[in-house]
Amino acid sequence: MVFEEILAENLLEEISMGPFGSNIKKECFTDSGVAVLNGSNLVGFSLNEDTFGYVTEEKADSLGKANASRGDVVITHRGTLGQAVFIPQNSTRDRYVISQSQFRVKCNERILPEYMVYYLHTPQGRHKLLANASQVGVPALARATSTFKKIVFEVPDIKYQEKVVSFLELIREKIEKNSVINNNLLEQVLAIYRNSFVNTINAERKTCRADEYFDISIGKTPPRKETQWFSTNPEDVNWVSISDMGTCGLYISSTSEQLTKEAVERHNVKVVPDNTVLLSFKLTVGRIAITNGEMTTNEAIAHFKTEKKVINEYLYCYLKCFNYQSMGSTSSIATAVNSKIIKGMPFVVPTDDEVEEFHEIVAPMFAQIKANQIEIESLATLRDTLLPKLMSGEIDVSSIEV
Repeated sequence: MVFEEILAENLLEEISMGPFGSNIKKECFTDSGVAVLNGSNLVGFSLNEDTFGYVTEEKADSLGKANASRGDVVITHRGTLGQAVFIPQNSTRDRYVISQSQFRVKCNERILPEYMVYYLHTPQGRHKLLANASQVGVPALARATSTFKKIVFEVPDIKYQEKVVSFLELIREKIEKNSVINNNLLEQVLAIYRNSFVNTINAERKTCRADEYFDISIGKTPPRKETQWFSTNPEDVNWVSISDMGTCGLYISSTSEQLTKEAVERHNVKVVPDNTVLLSFKLTVGRIAITNGEMTTNEAIAHFKTEKKVINEYLYCYLKCFNYQSMGSTSSIATAVNSKIIKGMPFVVPTDDEVEEFHEIVAPMFAQIKANQIEIESLATLRDTLLPKLMSGEIDVSSIEV
């Protein structure tokens, strides 16, 4: 397969920055209208449409080239760098407004937008995209659109691009399908929980301190300056951060960083058992996940350990629906909550019959979510392994029918 080196400016029909901050102030936002993209919409490869801010149609019209449509590629140039997604042809909307931290490109006939995005997600592509990044103050790409135009892409013919994209899209669509199923299952679980416990009264339920029912421990961070305690080797001990809990789903199986076994022993870091509910309580309060395997966490995460594992589904839902604002003694919940408050938080104990009945109903749903998450992680690993090989031609799909 022949790959031609082409400057990005020769692959683009159009490139434009997002609006100036003065053109899209906070007071411009409305409850509905044209969706405005933010960083959470640029996670992964294809536009994430879970949540939006909005501006009126008139405001969107006034922003001109800051409007994006199906087939466009949107890239972050400030803040969380390296984000790049395409707007798929089956997106829920026909136009969006990009933020002041983003720029958009419209590809010409020489490159598919999906192919461009996949290329930018390879190690080589990310390196080129971030080559002019500045980490002073807010991370940013210097002269974002000008430097992007000078990126050299290795581009095969359109037919080959189509085959690569089709292959990778099969994986992406399966991951998205599993994610949608999991979101629906979790919504059903929470609806059953509210129906069973929030909207009903049972005088036999008791309320106690959380640490009277659970063995609650807190994670730990070894000295950051002593880099020998940290690794990115998955063979070491998984070490959960709040960031990991923000992306893992209901169960957490892997982490972005690990601790060495020596670090765990030397610094007496608590090892969290399999199937333990975790709760974040500093900076970002109220993220919940269940461990899939033994792991450790940082000091911003509490571990609710119990031998009575049938309570875990109830505990997860209880913590998911808990009003954490009620625990803050100041206006800033992020700084008001500490480990003592978490250990002393009220826990409503259902009757044994209620626990067993709830467990029997929702445990299969939790198991399905877990199985789907494991498949998602396997597919993502497969995609990330194949991606650079497909984009470089190391794996040739020209003769494969997709």
